[in-house]
Amino acid sequence: MSVTIRAATLADREAIVALHKAAAVTPGALARAPEEVTPAYVEGAIGSDVCLVAVEADGFVCGEIHAKRETVALFAHVLGSLTVAVHPERQGRGIGSKLFEALIAWAKAAQPPILRLELAAGAGNPGAIRLYERLGFKHEGRQVARGRLPDGRFEDDILMGMLLL
Repeated sequence: MSVTIRAATLADREAIVALHKAAAVTPGALARAPEEVTPAYVEGAIGSDVCLVAVEADGFVCGEIHAKRETVALFAHVLGSLTVAVHPERQGRGIGSKLFEALIAWAKAAQPPILRLELAAGAGNPGAIRLYERLGFKHEGRQVARGRLPDGRFEDDILMGMLLL
């Protein structure tokens, strides 16, 4: 399957909403529940410092990643608030890896330089954690009972970071 990674535009808004809603159906896959994925949320993502989409040859948006640079001067070298979504029917095909590779390349070329990437992964999502580890992210901490799933159970967040030095 051929996938192109490119910058997202407002023309992608509805496709990204549909993508995030599909991914959010699985509890713990995304922080937001399907009803929390709105056009306004996606417009904010597109307006982030970086927002990339994975697009199949037929135009289907099968993945998206976005992140923001920290605004406090001490942390201005950090890209965080990272969210990635891959359509459930397209997972396991390397799309998440391609999105992260493009994000890392973007971060390395950014001016002023971005030297650190940060993310949090739900402890109940071992596939995502394995992906982040393969990409070079390191475990840096754990936030106990950070998330509360729809069934009332709590889930820890695994804090992960990557230095681009």
